[in-house]
Amino acid sequence: MNQPLVTIKDVDMRYGGAGGLLAVEGLTLDIAKGEFAAVVGPSGCGKSTLMKLVTGLYIPQAGQVTVAGERVTKPVSIVGMAFQNPTMLPWRTTLDNILLPLEVVDRHRKRLRRNKAEYVAKAEKLLETVGLKGFGEKFPWQLSGGMQQRANLCRALIHEPDLLMLDEPFGALDSFTREELWCVIRDLHAAQGVTIVLVTHDLREAVFLADRIFVMSSRPGRITKERTVPFARPRDLELLYQADFNDVVHELRGNIADARKAA
Repeated sequence: MNQPLVTIKDVDMRYGGAGGLLAVEGLTLDIAKGEFAAVVGPSGCGKSTLMKLVTGLYIPQAGQVTVAGERVTKPVSIVGMAFQNPTMLPWRTTLDNILLPLEVVDRHRKRLRRNKAEYVAKAEKLLETVGLKGFGEKFPWQLSGGMQQRANLCRALIHEPDLLMLDEPFGALDSFTREELWCVIRDLHAAQGVTIVLVTHDLREAVFLADRIFVMSSRPGRITKERTVPFARPRDLELLYQADFNDVVHELRGNIADARKAA
């Protein structure tokens, strides 16, 4: 395995001070550069807390989080994030929504002013990659939910992050659109080699996309299982209907059911 890009070691995170809710306890995992990792588990197990710890939005009371060799003590600039709700700004075009992170990331802000055309070309290339060529001048209200989520992925990637964090990004979409976007993110990962961490409730999504899947216990969350996905890349949607694919999905479902019982 490559050198880890993300390392979480013996992390405790408690909300509301010393007597507050213990969200994760003894959380330990590592994710290699270029890897696609998925995190699954019961509702409320701390999956989103894990995301915020890695991005530096939360700092743990115990243990250590390291990203790209540096201990996390503040928000991490090499991370792109996409959530279940795209939260596009309705008064900005799709293109201007995608360029938004460049206005707030220090290393890009001055370059954006000097080299706007270069960044616009990059955004348009990303739009083409996710199947939205020609939609840059449309406003969010002119796009379907699936199209907004495609644009959201472009926004998360425009500043060329080393790490892409996806928190239930396809959960609000219908199953057909969701599977289309699985293929989009599969192809983005293959083309760009970005490290991806996906938090999801959808076990089929995790098995289709990830190299490794981490199963978390009920709160306080910790890693109870680590499952390597055995299917070669590139993966086609036909894989979803194969018995060995569904065997892995059922195994993970059993792991989560066990974690729930232990709560």
